[in-house]
Amino acid sequence: MKRCPVQLSKEVQEGQQAYTRWGLTYYRFFVLGFSNRLAWRCSTSRLLKMYDAYVSENHLDVGVGTGYYVANCRFPTGSPRLGLMDVNRNSLDYAAGAARRYEPEIHHCNVLEPLPDGVQEFDSISMNYLLHCLPGSLGEKSVVFDNLAPLLTRDGVLFGSTVVQDSRHNAIAKWLLKAYNERGHFHNSADTASGLERALRDRFDDVDVRRVGSVALFCARKPVKAARSTNGE
Repeated sequence: MKRCPVQLSKEVQEGQQAYTRWGLTYYRFFVLGFSNRLAWRCSTSRLLKMYDAYVSENHLDVGVGTGYYVANCRFPTGSPRLGLMDVNRNSLDYAAGAARRYEPEIHHCNVLEPLPDGVQEFDSISMNYLLHCLPGSLGEKSVVFDNLAPLLTRDGVLFGSTVVQDSRHNAIAKWLLKAYNERGHFHNSADTASGLERALRDRFDDVDVRRVGSVALFCARKPVKAARSTNGE
């Protein structure tokens, strides 16, 4: 298991404190079964299709939740290299159990801080429902892209999803967004799909962001530094 010093601000602690063993069981049933379909209007099956489209045989999942997606997506091989990265030990243990047949690597890290050296690169990196839990403005929390980019191979893809504000939310979504932000579980009161796209385009040459319900789905390739290096700059 890879470890790095995990020092958490009050906001980061609030964002991940709900992920107890009981909380993760609740998450599995409430978020995957109810919120995605009726509140965010981006079904669990739609998110799983995103994993199926981009996941590689050499994959890192960041902000692992219950591990549902890496346990159920279609890897291109029966024995992928799978890494799990999270600041919360409960989430890592839960997700590792869900995906135990792949014998995942465990990386106990805070992605808002520089990541440890010595981690082999990945061909795909996923960040599902992570950004809306991180504190700060979208510009501030986008440091996670800077921290993860060195772990991405030259032709790799970074993809994920996050709940954003610049959507037509239904009544359930509005209620959940207000409650989650007040409790500190979410920090996305100013997050927008357009802001996410700007942050990604500052760092990657190939970016796609699209909204499905209250959720922004994104994928990015060709980190800018890698592209400049290729051009001899």
